[in-house]
Amino acid sequence: MLRNMYLFMNKSYIGEAVFVDDIPSPPNCLHGAYIYSEKPLARITSIKLRQELELDGVRDILSSKDIPNGGENLGAKPTFGKETLFAEDIARCVGERLAFVVADTQKLADMAANSALVDYSIENLEPPILCVEDAVERSSFFEVPPYLSPKNQIGDISKGMADADHKIVSSEMKLGSQYYFYMETQTALAVPDEDNCITVYLSSQGPELAHTTIARCLGIPENNVRVITRRLGGGFGGKGVKSVAAAVSCALAAHKLQRPVRMYLNRKTDMIMVGGRHPMKITYSVGFKNNGKITALHLEILVNAGIYPDVSPIIPGNIACGLKKYDWGALSFDIKLCKTNHPSRSAMRAPGEVQGSFIAEGIIEKVAATLSMEVDSVRSINLHTYTSLREFYEGSYGEPLEYTMPLIWNKLDVSANYELRVNKVKEFNRISTWKKRGISRVPVLQEMHLKPTPGKVSILSDGSVVVEVGGIEMGQGLWTKVKQMTAFVLGAIQCDGSGSLLDKVRVIQADTLGMIQGGLTVGSTTSEASCEAIRLSCTILVERLKPIKKKLQEKMSSIKWEDLILQASTQAVNLSASSYYVPSSSTSYLNYGAAVSEVEIDLLTGETRFLQTDIIYDCGQSLNPAVDLGQIEGSFIQGLGFFMLEEYETNLDGLVLEDGTWNYKIPTIDTIPQQFNVEILNSGHHQHRVLSSKASGEPPLLLAASVHCATRTAVKEARKQLHSWSNLDESDSTFQLGVPATMPVVKELSGLDIVQRYLKWKMDNK
Repeated sequence: MLRNMYLFMNKSYIGEAVFVDDIPSPPNCLHGAYIYSEKPLARITSIKLRQELELDGVRDILSSKDIPNGGENLGAKPTFGKETLFAEDIARCVGERLAFVVADTQKLADMAANSALVDYSIENLEPPILCVEDAVERSSFFEVPPYLSPKNQIGDISKGMADADHKIVSSEMKLGSQYYFYMETQTALAVPDEDNCITVYLSSQGPELAHTTIARCLGIPENNVRVITRRLGGGFGGKGVKSVAAAVSCALAAHKLQRPVRMYLNRKTDMIMVGGRHPMKITYSVGFKNNGKITALHLEILVNAGIYPDVSPIIPGNIACGLKKYDWGALSFDIKLCKTNHPSRSAMRAPGEVQGSFIAEGIIEKVAATLSMEVDSVRSINLHTYTSLREFYEGSYGEPLEYTMPLIWNKLDVSANYELRVNKVKEFNRISTWKKRGISRVPVLQEMHLKPTPGKVSILSDGSVVVEVGGIEMGQGLWTKVKQMTAFVLGAIQCDGSGSLLDKVRVIQADTLGMIQGGLTVGSTTSEASCEAIRLSCTILVERLKPIKKKLQEKMSSIKWEDLILQASTQAVNLSASSYYVPSSSTSYLNYGAAVSEVEIDLLTGETRFLQTDIIYDCGQSLNPAVDLGQIEGSFIQGLGFFMLEEYETNLDGLVLEDGTWNYKIPTIDTIPQQFNVEILNSGHHQHRVLSSKASGEPPLLLAASVHCATRTAVKEARKQLHSWSNLDESDSTFQLGVPATMPVVKELSGLDIVQRYLKWKMDNK
């Protein structure tokens, strides 16, 4: 699976990469599993195990009553509000943690948790809020801090609407959720230590957040806690805030029982509890000219954030960022974060941006259908000029030469043979009855934000180098880029044989006591920020070594790296340097890219075949083209899953229906594009970037909308044919294609009775 392919770049020459669950269990280790609520809002009257499981091997059941004196019932404490570790009296959503079973084996812990008897009562409780409409009716919202609230109007909406030749008023669309489907579910291992200390090995994008939460839950100083993260088996945002509870649960049990405790959440439980991507309901009104130029757009967006705020307050700004990819003339929006009795939603790769970007494409498609215009023409006429870019993206638009979207748009037209293929698709559709093709070109424009990041470089006495960074390696190639940066900067000392410095560098695991202020590895910019922190550290070391080298050169003509380091060590030169990179002149920038995708749908089954995708993506000057290529491909494929395959729905109580691999379908080798062409654009020097580089982790996911749009084009041709069999002059081209556009969805829109209609048409035309 491409979304995880670069996890395996971490394999060494002597063995496989070790993840948290691969760490051998310490002696006397216990295993944990959650008992969770199966009701969306209910009072918990009792929890007990079935009689047959009250046997040797189940060691304890921990709940909120087991929080130590001085501690706090805390499962996570992100910036925007706390989340309880265990429900106290009332469970507020399906999947909320009620208790933690600790047993001798993981199998026994899971069995005990799954068969626990929980008594519920809904007496004197209001009905749960399970949809955004109910949240609006009951004014159930989370607040967005002013510093995160996006500017909700650009231009004059009233004038824009007045200038329009046509208007679409109060049109609706809905977007569902998506599960992270990392290879490694939430997992942790807690080991008690002397002096009331505890060490936790954790699969987390933010071990520092887990560190502080553990300390607060146990009521101990933070210097008594140590959290270690070597690497993740996939993250995608789901190992951020969502990973903290696993660490705290295991730490609480280990602290109480004074034995090591570990947990590996089974896939079903993980899927029920983790929340995933934010579902949304969108209502919009748009005004536009006869030529397709949009003059005004107003949107009202309701976001299902779940029961806790988590990181949801960042979502409105991200949605706005994705929306602004086109020049709408004038834009206004009202985005509300709805507090509902669902598990809290968290960030997932391109959180908010992918929805905002797709909403923009849906509006473009609707405008084109209303005008009976080619969608590509409507997209082209509404692309930003540099002038409109400055208006819509204040503070991050960059210099005129950095705006590469027009170049990419035109370049892709040529390299993908877009016009020729459009004509071929039309010809195919003319002669093919039971299969139809569609092709679509879609742009991406995403704002990236740099954040403060620490780094430390130490040179050992034999000349080998050890590097620590705040960022977490989760398959995105961070360690690879950091190693390259270390070798590149230290190589400036120009010793004989220093060309092999890359082989001397080792990046080690994140340790919250060894490297503080690591923050969260999110937002696609941690690799470049970590590289900059390492560059600063290495520059300090180079300056320390230069005088030593100069003195040695006076005595000998050839200086080896090892000799230089030995001499520096002898002279008591500090061979360790740390830095804290803080973005100053520019904390944000824009990424650009575009994709052309071609698909073929089977009208008899609804199956969609992904024939070809061509991408051009601006990475600035890539720090490692091989890594960035993998990131672009993997990100696109994960987006393809969201738009085309992955259904993550709940029943009327909010319980996830797709809770395993049998009914949750991610992209596989037979569902990725049969021909996949990716070109990384080298867009030249960027003064405020790290070695002129740009991020590659998240923006390409938005380009997968091109597959959905191409599928809509194919469905449009199918409906046109269907209407012609009924002797109707025009088809309904303003239909909505749901997300994900699964086989049943495509089949229904193409005509459930298509064979009967065809046969009737043939009989009538004999």
